[in-house]
Formats: sequence, C-alpha cells, structure tokens
Amino acid sequence: MNDNKAIEIINKIFINVFDKNNPYSLDKILEKFAFDIKLPKQVNDSITNEVTWADSISSGRFITLENMEKRDTTSGWMLEKKDINSLQDLINIWNTINYTTTERVYDSINVTKSDTIYGCQYVYRSTDCSNCKNIVFCDSCVNSEFLLASQRSNTSAFCIRTDDSKDCSNSYNVICSNKVSNSFFIQDCFDLHECMFCSHIANKRFCIANMQFEEQEYFAIKKMIIEWILNS
Repeated sequence: MNDNKAIEIINKIFINVFDKNNPYSLDKILEKFAFDIKLPKQVNDSITNEVTWADSISSGRFITLENMEKRDTTSGWMLEKKDINSLQDLINIWNTINYTTTERVYDSINVTKSDTIYGCQYVYRSTDCSNCKNIVFCDSCVNSEFLLASQRSNTSAFCIRTDDSKDCSNSYNVICSNKVSNSFFIQDCFDLHECMFCSHIANKRFCIANMQFEEQEYFAIKKMIIEWILNS
C-alpha cells in the first residue's frame, strides 16, 4: 500500500459517488474531506528514530509493533531486579521499558500509516478499523469497503464522509443514517435512494431538502450540486 494505491482507491470512490474522476492530491483530499477525522499521527520510534504512526501520542515514547516483537524474541522485556530507594528510581526504571506500541496491525495486508487495524486489506492512514478493504482516512469503520474520510460506520461501500451510519452506498456526507444510497447530505434518515439535503425522513426517492421532486428535475439539480462540491 502506497500513496499511488491510495489515489487509485479514492478515484474509484469518486467515480461511484460523483461519476467523476478525483481531481485532488492526497494532501488536498485530507484538507477538504478528512479535516475532522481522528487519524494516526506521525511520530518516531524512540529507539531507532524511524518514522512510525500512532493513534495516541500522549506518552511521547514509541516503539513499532515490529520492533517490540523483535525485542520480545531476542533480549526480552524482563529486567534484572534493582534496588528502589525512591519513586524517581522506580519511574526511571519504568521509562526504560514503557513505550507506546505503534502501527498495531493484525491479520491484515497492505496497510500503511495506520494504527489498530484488524483483518483488513489495503488501508491508508486509518485507525481502529476491522474487516475493511480499500479505505483511506477512516476511523472506527467495520465490515466496509471503498470508504473515504468516514468514521464509526458499518457495512457500507463507496462512501465519502459517512459518519455513524450503516448499510450506505455511493453517498456523500451521511450522518446517523441507515440504508442510504446514491445520496448527498443526509442526516438521521432511513431507506433513502437518490436524495439530497434531507433529514429525519424514511422510505423516499428523489427528495431534496425533504421536498419531493420529479426524477428529471432531481438529476438536473444533482448535477449542479456535484459541481459545487468539487469546485467549492
């Protein structure tokens, strides 16, 4: 997994959501779509000084999962008993072994710049995700694929900025909703298809701002909204 693969994944998501190719760099994607997502931060391994990624940086002392396991199988982590004459003595000894483990990736392949990833494939700078494929800039997503800048969502695919939602597809900016497809700017809704700027409604098609439109006029407005999203 590298920057080029991340861009490839993002492009597939854009085509499914906006029917357009992604015009942005990774940095611009991060700025425009993932600005508020909790993502791993770049730090340095405190022993080797190599760059690594952590979802918690409060300790200030880090070790990659690979380096932690390497020490575990060589010299080990147990220490010889020493005299402790003060609290400072204890803290000094503790500091020789107390590192936050970074890039914790388990049963996963092709993962980069990520931390706490379980059973995933093709993950780029994401955290606390499990059983996902092809995700970029995501936090706490499960059983999903082709997600960008999404968080706390489940069983969704080809979505951008999907938060606290489930069973969504081909959609942008969906919050606290279920079974939403081909829709933009949806909050607290259920079973919507081809809707935009809707809140607190269910079982609707071709609605904009909770108003019913004809299919043809709906798609004319949707075209304008896509241009506004991508060019604003």
